[in-house]
Amino acid sequence: MELSIVINHYKTPVILKLCLKYLFENLPSNLKSEVILVDGETQRETKEILKNYPSVIFVPFKKNVGFAKLANTGIRKSKGEFIFLINADIIIDGKENILKMLNYMKENPDVGILGPKLLNINGSFQQSCFRFYTPLTVICRRTYLGNTCFCKKNLEKFLMKDILENPPKEKKPVEVDWVMGSALLIRKKSIEKTGLFDERFFMYFEDVDLCKRFWKVNQKVVWFPEAVFYHYHLKASKGKKGIFDILFNKYTRIHLISAIKYFIKHKY
Repeated sequence: MELSIVINHYKTPVILKLCLKYLFENLPSNLKSEVILVDGETQRETKEILKNYPSVIFVPFKKNVGFAKLANTGIRKSKGEFIFLINADIIIDGKENILKMLNYMKENPDVGILGPKLLNINGSFQQSCFRFYTPLTVICRRTYLGNTCFCKKNLEKFLMKDILENPPKEKKPVEVDWVMGSALLIRKKSIEKTGLFDERFFMYFEDVDLCKRFWKVNQKVVWFPEAVFYHYHLKASKGKKGIFDILFNKYTRIHLISAIKYFIKHKY
């Protein structure tokens, strides 16, 4: 089998319905593929939606087990040479996008992970490729120090503005440190060599960690703007109270805990 599409889903049945609709409308008929839905804390509405898609391999969980465990379960069940791992809030528009990504991976065997260009639902650009985090990057993003000139320069580097905002803007594939885990085309042989997502990261940084491990075994991570998808992205960890978000925003706390685990693991 050429491609396994693994969908991660957690309690957003309305968005999942859109994801499946556009996926099956835009999945090339001549492509040997399978669709696997891995579902955390399964709801009745999700089971009802899947009645319209009997070919989907459904893997339900009774509890919220986190992104990494959901992704790993789908990857283990996959039979494809390539795995297109997407969140349920990804909208696929156009049959050519998946084929472009597959062709690029076949032509570039040194690429292990390929991330498409993502757009917000309104069509605006969504940042999905980055340089690696440092402890300073987290401090700049999570505190009022982010308003200082020093931190602004650090964040511009993290967001790759030197590349993305200079010509030729968003035209050619770019080797990047890491790409957001919302939509990843992964070479199966590469992830078998590298190891799956680290399940110690319940949420956040599992994609950063995986990309770092790919680079360590000389498998490139590439941002591929020739393929474009829509992402209904809810930035749950993005607060407005600076350092006080650690107290009042659960997702900010989870993000910081994951960051600490990542820095300890990779000996920053």
